[in-house]
Amino acid sequence: MYSRKNIYKYYFKQLLFSLLLLVSAINATAVVAQGAVTTIKGTVTDAATKEALIGVSVFVPGTSIGTSTDFEGNYQIQTNQSINKVQFSYLGYQTVIMDVLPGQEQSLHVKLETGAKQLSEVVVVGKKRKVKYSNKNNPAVDLIREIVANKDKNRPEQYDYVQYERYEKTQMSLVNTPEKLKRNILLRKYDFITSNLDTTVIEGKAILPFYMQEEIKQQYYRKDPEANKTVVKAEKKVEFGEFVDNKGMAAYMQHMYQDVDIYENNITLLTNQFLSPIADMAPTFYKFYLRDTVTTETGQQLAKLQFEPRNPTAFMFTGEMYVTLDGTYAVQSVEMSVSKGVSINWVRDLKVNLDFERNPDGRYHLSKSELKVDFGLTQNSDMGFYGERVVSFKDFEINQPQPASLYEGEAVVRMENAVAQDESYWQASRHDSLSAVEVTTYTNIDSLVNLKSFQRTMDWATALIAGYKRMGPNIEIGPLNTFYSFNPVEGFRLRFGGRTTDNFSKKLMLETYAAYGFKDEEWKYYVGGSYSLTDRSIWEFPVRAIRANYQKDTKIPGQELQFVQEDNILLSIKRGENDKWLYNETFHVDYLHEFENHFSYKIGFKNWRQSPAGSLQYIRAAETGSDEQPLGINSLTTSEASLELRWAPNEQFFQGKLYRTPIANKYPVFTLRATAGIEGLFDSHYEYQNVALNIYKRFYLSQLGYSDVVTEGGYTFGQVPFPLLTIHRANQTYSYQLQSYNLMNFLEFVSDQYASVHIDHTFNGFIFNKIPLLKKTKLREFVTFKALYGKVRAENLPENNPDLLRFPTFEDGRRATYTLENRPYMEASVGIGNIFNFFRIDLVKRLTYLDNPHVSEFGIRGRFKFDF
Repeated sequence: MYSRKNIYKYYFKQLLFSLLLLVSAINATAVVAQGAVTTIKGTVTDAATKEALIGVSVFVPGTSIGTSTDFEGNYQIQTNQSINKVQFSYLGYQTVIMDVLPGQEQSLHVKLETGAKQLSEVVVVGKKRKVKYSNKNNPAVDLIREIVANKDKNRPEQYDYVQYERYEKTQMSLVNTPEKLKRNILLRKYDFITSNLDTTVIEGKAILPFYMQEEIKQQYYRKDPEANKTVVKAEKKVEFGEFVDNKGMAAYMQHMYQDVDIYENNITLLTNQFLSPIADMAPTFYKFYLRDTVTTETGQQLAKLQFEPRNPTAFMFTGEMYVTLDGTYAVQSVEMSVSKGVSINWVRDLKVNLDFERNPDGRYHLSKSELKVDFGLTQNSDMGFYGERVVSFKDFEINQPQPASLYEGEAVVRMENAVAQDESYWQASRHDSLSAVEVTTYTNIDSLVNLKSFQRTMDWATALIAGYKRMGPNIEIGPLNTFYSFNPVEGFRLRFGGRTTDNFSKKLMLETYAAYGFKDEEWKYYVGGSYSLTDRSIWEFPVRAIRANYQKDTKIPGQELQFVQEDNILLSIKRGENDKWLYNETFHVDYLHEFENHFSYKIGFKNWRQSPAGSLQYIRAAETGSDEQPLGINSLTTSEASLELRWAPNEQFFQGKLYRTPIANKYPVFTLRATAGIEGLFDSHYEYQNVALNIYKRFYLSQLGYSDVVTEGGYTFGQVPFPLLTIHRANQTYSYQLQSYNLMNFLEFVSDQYASVHIDHTFNGFIFNKIPLLKKTKLREFVTFKALYGKVRAENLPENNPDLLRFPTFEDGRRATYTLENRPYMEASVGIGNIFNFFRIDLVKRLTYLDNPHVSEFGIRGRFKFDF
């Protein structure tokens, strides 16, 4: 028996359906007036039970034309497009495709048969009932496969043209209990800062924003030929003054909080890759559950899917999504987070929310993206940081052609008044208003930066982190870690130096140092300067500057360190024989020109006078003295012109006091270097040419981690002695060097033509996370392989040319320097990283040339790396 309420409900549904049919009939009449109309209507029922099926997707394959069956299983489709098929899809039932007659009205009554995939077989109701999970006969997995099959159709790139306005807001805040933030020893004297707390974001905690960045952009996309154009209409961010590279900090924030594209197979967040829940291989790594089907206010049918990783420690998400059942299989919304078992350093919680809006053609576009991250040294500590990035889109238009001239020039263009937009513009243009705390952040940080006490604190912080300490407004001394070191040639070495600051001049930077060795009793010194040819600082990208310097100092042949000073005290301890050095006197001038697209060129000139030091000697192959002792050459002088071309598309970096530190991404970096020695110019002894190409690329392999691959090749033209050949990068320190050979001795190998490959693979815990005793440690595994092959032409071998210099030898007469004609030099290593969240240690094995004197087959090397 039906209750009166149910009877009313039934007649209401019938009335509603009748009204819908009436509206459809009116629309059909209008369409008929324009041309031939195809009308398909009918009922969809269960083939076994004869019951009407509600929410069946009825659509024309390959188009956005479709509908869903109503409460009585009825449907109707009308279109003036030329169609010949219609498809019926329903979870747990076999899909049916039927032929239709174009331009006619017809009735198709469809009976769907079950595919032995009943919902009750796979849905887990509550935590108490345990059901063995399987992809087989799982309608949730079937639905995921439909989503994957339709991914390309649901991306903006399916359209010929797309344009929209994009608003971004990035925020970073301190997190603690309100009481502890107000009592913080560094903050309590700044009442105007600690009064600006937000207690609504994290339960039981307060956040204190200290960084804010906003941008409004107009985005344009063209499919053929493919092009993107971004016009930055407005940008606003917190400025920390001269102590922090504000542009670099903005770039690093953008790298940490990258755009989340659910349709990509892999999503990069916090420098790590996470497998998307709708990746092509998602059913292999995720578990999926169909929890519900819902109807929106507009009558749209949605499926609610829940997902979780099969391995809780894998770089994947846990959450739920809503997906359309109208044949488009488009994601309508996603809420997901990262499990606490995932090895992300200093991250206590990470959440992603995505919302989509419907386009006029029935497809969907991303309308809002929210990324929220809670950082902390430990999971249970009160203190930490909170980061949030919100991106919203509006005025989304499709297939509206723009002039071809719009896409010419730089891909990103900033309007002249982008930074100068006033608050009235922002209030009118923001997609969502700021909270009172966020509004106050701009003015509070601006006031804080101007306080003398804050400037003193930042001054000491800069000294500890960057190595430079202010000595008045115009000069800073440093690097502090180079003031003392030692080596076999100089003994104890003292050094003191400094440089000018932006207060002295924004366009001119001067730098100098003096050093003294207590063993060789020699003074060393350096003086140099850089002048910016733009109205920006010499450090600010894109750089256009002239640099000149003169240096008299020691150097180890073949040592090329990355992001660290050669006389750093931490690198003073070296293994094996390490007494073949040089005294160098160099004059160097170059011009650097960088472009917004991250292409750059550098033109330079160097006059270089090198003298052997320690046990290194420059001796001609055929010369001997009267006492049968070889005659040494005091020095060797060259003059070189150089050209360097570099292209790093979409490069991101953080600009420090000493180095511009690149932030690795998926794009390659190409560097081409060419030098030409000019005989007779400023006492130069040789004429030669050298060319070398270096290519770096990071390959992301999803759940298997990523590989950093470096390939390099070079060729030297002309007849030159061994100091002017390529002296391959060696490392006799105990610090692991990525682009050096860590078990090769200094000066051990030289070439006039060579090719090399370095592969450093990070598994990101893929192996350790599957071992019960290790998965809680969050350690990460590394595997490295390096190979170098080269040769020296006969004209550059000293045994064939008596005017050349002999290859170096050890005191016992054995050779110290070799060529690589016989076989390549190879070494490999396995390592464990993320020790204490920042330390990596490698066991390195040398694979070839084990018979060379004073070499080690195995070695232990360590490296500090702060990363997520």
